[in-house]
Amino acid sequence: MIRELESQGVVSKTHSPFNSPIWPVRKPDGEWRLTVDYRALNEVTPPLSAAVPDMLELQYELESKAAKWYATIDIANAFFSIPLAAECRPQFAFTWRGVQYTWN
Repeated sequence: MIRELESQGVVSKTHSPFNSPIWPVRKPDGEWRLTVDYRALNEVTPPLSAAVPDMLELQYELESKAAKWYATIDIANAFFSIPLAAECRPQFAFTWRGVQYTWN
């Protein structure tokens, strides 16, 4: 799983003073999903206002317009679609089999 993420350019090896625990979880289809416990990082991160409005409120607003068509897109692997700022990457480090990685 980590090798595949590394070959896709999603993660890379790093040396960081930060490290978060990982929890590989088996999906119903037998594949693995990598989850990282960022609760400690979340505790020291200032809260941000939502960049996207409440989806239900947005839907009501769209329905009140004269639009004939509208769509909602759920992006698969959305976490991987937005690159992490280089200066933030050390905080997102995790270790797998003695090697430290971070998200790109």
